[in-house]
Amino acid sequence: QDTRLRSVDLNHVIALLKGSGSKDLEEQQLKTLKKVAKHFENGLPLKNVIQITEILNLCAEKVNEQEAFTEPLCELIKLFGLPFHKKKTSDEVNYAVAVSQSIAQLGYLMRVPSSQVKIQICKSIVSFYNLELPGKLLAGYQPVSANYKIQMAEVGQLAEALVLSLALVENQLTEKLWVLKALQHLSTSGICCEQMVKAQAASRLCLYLNGADPSGQLVFRSSDILWHLLENASKEQVVNQLRNLECVQALKEAFVNLLRSSRHCDHQLRNDLLVIATLLAENPAIPMIESGFAKLLIVLATFTEVKLPNPLVKGFKLTYSHEDFEMKKLLFNVIGILSKDPSAAQLLSENHVMPALLYYVKKNQKPGFPDWSVSQYEELQLHAIAVLASVAPVLVDKYLSCQANTLLLVFLEWCIGQDPFFGRGNSFHGTGGRGNKLAQMHYSLRALRSVVALYDDAVSINLCDQGAISQLLDILQYAAHKSEEKEGTILLEIQADILFILSVLCENDVHRKELFSCEGIDILISFFKMDPRKLYGGLGYNCLLLSALDCLWSCVVGCCIAEDCFIEKQGIFLLLDLLALKEKNLCNIILGILVEFSDNPKTALHMSIWRGKRDQTAANLLIQLWRQEELDLGVRRDPYGKIVDTKRPIVTSFQKQQKVIPVPASCPSFAIMEIAESIRAKIYSLFCKLGFENLPGLSAEDLVTLAIIQHYIDFKVGEVWSEIRAELKEEFRPVTPDERALRLISEMSKNTGEMVVAQQTEVLERQHRHEIQKEKKTHKEIQATLTQRELINKSWENFLTRTSNYEALKKAKMLQETSIEASRSKAKIQNGPDHSTDIPKLHTTV
Repeated sequence: QDTRLRSVDLNHVIALLKGSGSKDLEEQQLKTLKKVAKHFENGLPLKNVIQITEILNLCAEKVNEQEAFTEPLCELIKLFGLPFHKKKTSDEVNYAVAVSQSIAQLGYLMRVPSSQVKIQICKSIVSFYNLELPGKLLAGYQPVSANYKIQMAEVGQLAEALVLSLALVENQLTEKLWVLKALQHLSTSGICCEQMVKAQAASRLCLYLNGADPSGQLVFRSSDILWHLLENASKEQVVNQLRNLECVQALKEAFVNLLRSSRHCDHQLRNDLLVIATLLAENPAIPMIESGFAKLLIVLATFTEVKLPNPLVKGFKLTYSHEDFEMKKLLFNVIGILSKDPSAAQLLSENHVMPALLYYVKKNQKPGFPDWSVSQYEELQLHAIAVLASVAPVLVDKYLSCQANTLLLVFLEWCIGQDPFFGRGNSFHGTGGRGNKLAQMHYSLRALRSVVALYDDAVSINLCDQGAISQLLDILQYAAHKSEEKEGTILLEIQADILFILSVLCENDVHRKELFSCEGIDILISFFKMDPRKLYGGLGYNCLLLSALDCLWSCVVGCCIAEDCFIEKQGIFLLLDLLALKEKNLCNIILGILVEFSDNPKTALHMSIWRGKRDQTAANLLIQLWRQEELDLGVRRDPYGKIVDTKRPIVTSFQKQQKVIPVPASCPSFAIMEIAESIRAKIYSLFCKLGFENLPGLSAEDLVTLAIIQHYIDFKVGEVWSEIRAELKEEFRPVTPDERALRLISEMSKNTGEMVVAQQTEVLERQHRHEIQKEKKTHKEIQATLTQRELINKSWENFLTRTSNYEALKKAKMLQETSIEASRSKAKIQNGPDHSTDIPKLHTTV
C-alpha cells in the first residue's frame, strides 16, 4: 500500500493542474484527481496535506470555469474528513503549521459557488469530532491523536472563517444548516468561541433565528451556538453584540413562535431562549423594554395568578409539565432582574406584579394544588417571595396598597406555629428547609428587610401599628432556640435579618425602644454571651454579633428605661468582655456604643468595677487598644512609648504622606476625617468619663500612654491649625499679625508636646527609682537569708562538736551554768523556795 502511495507523484499532479487549454488535458486532469482521491481513501499522511491543499485550491479555481471539477473537488475535500496519519511521533509537531493552514483553507473554500462543495466542507469539519479509529491503517503509519484536527482548526481560526461564510449562504437553507452544524461542533471549544465572537457571530446568528425553516433546526442550532458563546467566550462581548433593537426583536419573535408550539422539543428550546433573554436583561443597555420583550415576559410570569385577559398571551396555556415549571421559574427570575432597572418600574406596576407575587404569601396546602404538585408549589412559593424582596423596594406604594406587611406578618405567624408541615427543601431557595418552615421564614424576613431598609416612615408605621416589634421578638426567640438545638447558616441569617429590621423600626422612636426593652434586652444579652470561638467558625456568628450590636445601638441607646435595664443586667460588663477580644471589626462599634452609654452615670461605675482576665481593668484595656491603634496607623513612638515628634505628636503615617490640598470649608480635612475613622477619639471620650487620675491596674508604660490620651484634643487642635497654616501658605502670605498668631499657636502646640514628654520622663524616672528601691530591698532580704543560713550552719556545727568531743561538751556545760547563774536575780526572795535548774543525770547542753 505504501508503494502504491509513492506511485502518485503529487508534484506532477500540481504541475498538471496548472496547465490549461485542450479538452484532452482537462480529461487527464479529472482522471488524475480521481486517482489521487482513490489512493488516499484510507487517510492522508501529514506530509502530503500541504500538497493536497494546493491541489484543492487549483481545483477550486477551475470549478469557476468547468463544473466537471466540482465532484473531484468534493472527493478531495472528503479526504480532510478521513483520519490523518503520521510516520513518526514528532510529525504532529513538525507539520503543525502546514496542517493548521490547510484546515483554515477549508473555510476559505466556502467562497466556491457550489452548494455541493460547501456542504462537503461542512461534513468534513463535522467528521473532526468523530473519534472512531479508521477501518484500515496505512502500512508503516499510525493515526494522529484524537483531538489533533480540532487543535489545528483552533490554530488556523477555522471558526472565524466559517462565521464569515454565513453571508454567502444567507438565502440557502440547506447550506446554512450545514454551516450551523459545523459551527455547533466548533463552538464546544473556548478558543473557537472567541474566534466566532471576533467575527460578530452572536448578532449574525440572532438575525437568522426567524428564517423560514420547516424542520426547526435553524432555531435549535443557532440557539445552541449562542449558548456555547455565552458559556465559553466573553459574556460581555456576546451581550454587546446582541444589544441592538433588531437582535432583541428577532429573539422575541423566535420566543413567541415557540411559545405557541405544542411540541416538547420546542418547549425546551423556548426555555433556552428565555435563559438567553435573561442574560440580556441583566444589561440595562439592552432594549428589552423598547422592544416590548420585557412586557411580554412580565405578563407571562403573572397571568396565571392575576387572571386578567391580555392579548399578548392570548391562546397560551400552561400544560404544567416540567418544561412549563422551569419556564415559570425563569420568568420569576426575569422579574427580579428587571426590578433592578428603574425604567422598568412602571411596567412592573401596570402589569400587577405585586399582587401576583403576594399570591404565594400564604400557608402551604398539604393536599397540593390542582395545577402544581406540593413540591413544585413550594419551590415557586419560595422563588416568588425571594423575587418579592427585589420588587417591593421599587413598588413601595403598590406594596402598601396590597397590604403586603399584613400578609407577611400572618405568614410569619404560620411559620412559627404548630401546624404540621414538612418542607421538601429540594431547590436553591429551599436550602435548609427540609422538614420545616425555615426557608419560608428566611425569605419572608428577607422581603420585609428589603422594604424596611428604605427607611420609609409609612412602611415603619404600618408595621409597628400591627405589633410587628413584639412578633419579631417572638420569632427571634424561636430562631435563637432552634439555633441552640442545631447550628445552621439559615438560622443565623434569620436572626441577623430580624435584628436589622428591629434596628430600623426603633432607631428614632423612644416609645418603640421602650416596647423593645420589655423582651428584647434579654435576647440581646444572650447574643453577647456567645462563645467567642464561634466567631471564627465561618458560619456567620460574626455577622450575627455585629447585627446584635447595631440593634443595641438603635433600640436601647437613647431611652433611659432601656439603658438602665441593660446596665442592670450587666450589659456593660459583657461589652467590655467582647472588647477584650480585640477584634478589629468589633472594637470600633463597641467603643461607639460605650461612648453613647457613658452619658448614663451608671456606666462609668460599671466600667471601673469590671475586671477581665488576669484582673485587667477597663482603663488598662483601653490603653492597650490605643497603643495597638497607633501601631496600625504608623504613629511614631520611642521604645518606651514616649512622644518623638513634639510638633505633631499624634499624626499618622498616612497623614504625613498627604500633600497640602486646599479644600472648601464644608469639606473635612485629613485631620478631621481621621477622628471618624480611628478609635482614638472614642477612647479619649471614655477616659473623660472615667477620669485620668487614680486609675487602678496601670503600669508605668500605661501611664506614659495615658499622658498622650489626656492631651489628645489639644494635639488634634494643633493638627487642624497646622493644616490651616499650610493651606494659607499655598494660596497667599498671611498678614503679619495673622502670621504671628499662627506662629504662637504652633509654639503652644509644641510646648504642650514638650510638657507631655516631661511628664512621661518623670513617670519613667519614678518607675526607675521604684525599681531600684525594690531591687535594694530584695538584695537585703537575700543578705538576711544568707546570714540566717550561716548562723544555722554554725549552730549545727557546734552541736556536732559537743556530741563528738567530750571536752567541748564539758566546756559548753560550764558556759551554760555560768549563763544560768548570771541570769538569776541577785536579790533573794525571803522565805522563798529554792528551785534547781538542773535535771539530774542529764549530759546534754541542748
